[in-house]
Amino acid sequence: MSDATEPRGLPGLVGNDHTGLTVPDLDAALDFFVGVLGCQHGYTFGPIADDQGTFMTEALGVHPRARIKRCALIRIGHGSNLELFEYDAPDQRRLDQKNSDIGAFHIAFYVRDIDAAKAYLDSQGVETRLGPIPIAAGPNAGQSILYFQAPWGLQLEAISYPDGMAYEKDSAVTLWDPRKPAL
Repeated sequence: MSDATEPRGLPGLVGNDHTGLTVPDLDAALDFFVGVLGCQHGYTFGPIADDQGTFMTEALGVHPRARIKRCALIRIGHGSNLELFEYDAPDQRRLDQKNSDIGAFHIAFYVRDIDAAKAYLDSQGVETRLGPIPIAAGPNAGQSILYFQAPWGLQLEAISYPDGMAYEKDSAVTLWDPRKPAL
């Protein structure tokens, strides 16, 4: 048994610094995230490769001859950052995943006006799904959501809950407060 005062979890955990994501073309991804969505480009680096040894496998769990052609870090408003990778690898696969696939993911962007976001995405030729969909019941009540896709198929979401969500009244944890975003 552990002592109740013993800290649990990853020692020193502070927050989510970034999420890494592999894209088919870094320039096209930067055009989309920065030029269309309005993220800020921090910096780009690379290439990273090991033509003889096993560094890539040992450090990143990829094929030993995998090569990071370039990588860029971008800032998403007052939220977390994205690290965009463009790889070459002998065993590289293209994953055309659906949100229902195990291991699939999406990135959600908080917006202040989801109807304006929908109109903007439409004007930019970005593929959107049904919505915005207002949620009126359950713990998510108060939010509106709209799923959309990057040009290469990455699932994304616009979300807004300017008056908070229903779960907040009973939870000791507020997951994120757009009225007080981290800087």
